Amino acid sequence: MLLLLPPSETKSDGGTRPPLDLDALSFPELTTLRERLVSALVTLAGDPATSRAVLGLTERQSGEVARNGALRRSPTHPAIERYTGVLYDALDVPGLTRAERGRASRRLAVASALFGVLRADDPIPAYRLSGGNSLPGLGSLRSVWHASLSKTLSTVDDLILDLRSGPYANLAAIPHAITVAVVTADRRTTISHANKAHKGRLAAALARTPREPTTVRAVIRAAATAGIRLDHPAPRTLHLLTETAG
Repeated sequence: MLLLLPPSETKSDGGTRPPLDLDALSFPELTTLRERLVSALVTLAGDPATSRAVLGLTERQSGEVARNGALRRSPTHPAIERYTGVLYDALDVPGLTRAERGRASRRLAVASALFGVLRADDPIPAYRLSGGNSLPGLGSLRSVWHASLSKTLSTVDDLILDLRSGPYANLAAIPHAITVAVVTADRRTTISHANKAHKGRLAAALARTPREPTTVRAVIRAAATAGIRLDHPAPRTLHLLTETAG
């Protein structure tokens, strides 16, 4: 099983591993595109005002530009520890046992505007780039990624659960993936406020379960053990059911 998570705008600081080595990342067929994007982002950081405009940042966020400028020399963290925020708080990587952390490294992946897709343990530096951004000389990230990333993800034979948010889902099509939507149990209304927290709890449940879920039915059972209700209303859709839209 591959559980594909959205990234986060916020990233943890520092790192415990050596600087970025693109050849050390999973899915090596994406290395050439990763190199182009890293180079473009480092170059862009040399012009802070343009960087802020392109990335949609304020002057108070100039530290994000500095992070991009240091991409090649900054220490790295495993991807699953680099991303922060509501979803990753609910995933609670520090709370996983060693065995659970090993399962997470095999089962979880993260969509990325800069790296395309990352396995949980891929070492990356802090950076700022969003799925909806366009870079000078390269254009939209969808135009950069779509063909190659769609091809890469289409070759994954495992069951794929797709938890990506809109801008990252647009970067690649995965026809055989099961899309997970968080909806209210009564009216099946899509929720937004607690969406990330629910997805993080599902990711934690599927990382913790001892036997790897390889079918939709097994995913539903593993989630139920953790108190999470899933429904399977269509062949390529799972609904994570909540009581309220809050």
